[in-house]
Amino acid sequence: MRHSVNRPPTPDARDEQQKDTTLEEIINIKLSESGEKERLMELLRERLMECGWKDEMKALCRAFIKKKGGDNVTVDDLVHVITPKGRASIPDPIKAELLQRIRTFLVSAAH
Repeated sequence: MRHSVNRPPTPDARDEQQKDTTLEEIINIKLSESGEKERLMELLRERLMECGWKDEMKALCRAFIKKKGGDNVTVDDLVHVITPKGRASIPDPIKAELLQRIRTFLVSAAH
């Protein structure tokens, strides 16, 4: 593909995605280095146990194992089936609380 002499090539979607991924990686590194990531993970664990999400996921796993037969189920099978259900069932207030904590961290890290 030839580019115009008068203007640079138009960036494609892959370039934008790479920039987003890089920003995500930077944020992840900052969260990890500061110890905030572990604090957020612990908060998430606590909130999910408080609302009964963890017990709900255990019940889903048990039901899947019972349906398929214990010898016919691998951990990969469970992860593949349960993960989408688990992510979709995290209560919105918990997501909002975590998002607010991340935003607060990013604002304080920027100063």
